[in-house]
Amino acid sequence: MKLLLSDLRAKQVLYGDGGPPVSLLKVLLADGTLANALYRLQAWLARCGLAPLALLPHILNKWLNGCVIGVKAQFGPGFVLIHPVGVVINSSVRGGRNVWLESGVVIGENRGAFPRLGDDIFVGSGAKIIGGVQVGDGARVGANAVVLHDVPPGHTALGIPARNRPPSPVSSNG
Repeated sequence: MKLLLSDLRAKQVLYGDGGPPVSLLKVLLADGTLANALYRLQAWLARCGLAPLALLPHILNKWLNGCVIGVKAQFGPGFVLIHPVGVVINSSVRGGRNVWLESGVVIGENRGAFPRLGDDIFVGSGAKIIGGVQVGDGARVGANAVVLHDVPPGHTALGIPARNRPPSPVSSNG
């Protein structure tokens, strides 16, 4: 329950970014919230040694939200499925805190190697992260990018195959 509440708070931050605060009711009714809740339920059941029972919310998520997240996939607090349709995540995937995913994102294994995502990650619509890559803290993955190599902290991965772009320098007028 604690993880789900942190997910909802993260979604409030996302929706309120640069504008007035967003109510918890709006977040509860928003696209992706049910998918988040079903994911957290299946993950809790798997952690409790009830993996066969965890398949029920897993299947419901697929049917109701068009979202497939492996039963043993792990994400820290602040995990947000902004739009869950088409999201596919392998069971071996590990993600840190504040990982935000748009629609159509695929995070998958390749030849036994799986992605690891750091903290404060945003992944744009249609992006693919495949194999034993590391996505560093604060990284961004652009829409439709295909990430096959590590993304350093703070960088943005763009293109097919994705190339890393360093963070823009902060200009100072001082």
